[in-house]
Amino acid sequence: MDIENIKHKGFSLSIILYPIMLLIGFVTHPNLLQMESLHTVEQLVNRFHNNPMYHIGHLIVTLAVPVIIVYFIGTMNLLQGKGKKFGFWGGVIGVFGAFILAVDKGALCLTMSAFDTLPEDQFNQFMPFLEPIVSKKGLLVIVWLIFLLLIGGIIQTIGLLKESIITKWQATLIVIGLALLANPDIELISSVGAFLMCIGYIPWGIKELRK
Repeated sequence: MDIENIKHKGFSLSIILYPIMLLIGFVTHPNLLQMESLHTVEQLVNRFHNNPMYHIGHLIVTLAVPVIIVYFIGTMNLLQGKGKKFGFWGGVIGVFGAFILAVDKGALCLTMSAFDTLPEDQFNQFMPFLEPIVSKKGLLVIVWLIFLLLIGGIIQTIGLLKESIITKWQATLIVIGLALLANPDIELISSVGAFLMCIGYIPWGIKELRK
């Protein structure tokens, strides 16, 4: 298999895996149907404490970051006609947003798995110190830029539609799905958004894979 074929297969797989990995990360959250946004330390602890699936879900989302970057760069290279500027700027914005996603999951989620290993008495003493993390104090404020991932994806979707690489219904589902991810940590809404993205992206990814 030559390098161009490997690149194309990798890009095709990234189209399929990107939304699936996000969906797995969201649906593994506990109390998925509660429609509860995250505002307090108690809410955070109720989500992650003694819940290995929470940590595994966030690990999967963290591992999705390189897949997402491959997707954005691949789409940038694919769009060379009417959607070229959308592919370029969407890719630049989206790759930066994917980097912020890695920062977010590393700082706010994977660290929770380390705290979860503490003995119960030590963990209870430690809980008040989670407040700055929940409030995103200090340089953690950078994680608010995660919305750039969604903006980059929407911009590139417009480019894909302009070059008729995807259909209007696929573009609509992808854009709605990405928009639904912009919510205050309500995992059910995010899960619905990722599911819509799966419906929009996966047929395109399979089509590319068969080329």
